[in-house]
Amino acid sequence: MKKRIAIIAAVVVVAGLAAVGAVAWFTRGMPYNERDTAFAANMVPHHEGAVEMADVLHEKDGVPADVRALAQRIKDAQQPEINQMSGWLDMWGVDGMAGHGGHTMMINGMMSDEDMAALESADGAEAARLFLEGMITHHKGAIDMAQVEVTGGVYPDAVALAKKIVADQTAEIAEMERLLADL
Repeated sequence: MKKRIAIIAAVVVVAGLAAVGAVAWFTRGMPYNERDTAFAANMVPHHEGAVEMADVLHEKDGVPADVRALAQRIKDAQQPEINQMSGWLDMWGVDGMAGHGGHTMMINGMMSDEDMAALESADGAEAARLFLEGMITHHKGAIDMAQVEVTGGVYPDAVALAKKIVADQTAEIAEMERLLADL
């Protein structure tokens, strides 16, 4: 009986590994287009900007706990997405730095250098307000970028991530607007 269970377990493990390998192989061969590469190449630095904003907020004293918690959730959600998109760019042989010039000029919602300096200088409720206002704009830019991917991308994982970004960040905008009204 133990031998039979061991054989069945081995078959299950081998079948599982084969399935994982097949999915990885199949996805690797999926076609992608310029919208997919532009989405990933531009969204990586965009997400990095959100992570940086969250990091700056976490250094501040007197920030309301609910705003601090939201900043952490944003950071926790976006870092894995950065890693995923960076992996696609590597797989596709695309230089991620090629697609994001000019992001410091509020393109797609990025904070300007002046806005970031204001956030870095503020504390308490003022830092929370600047963070929330900046992140609302930032999220709206990400949603616009993701919508372009949804309508024209062909790489299934990128399109799925874009749809997730639209849904997640739309909900976060509503939450940030409530938090901002309560400051």
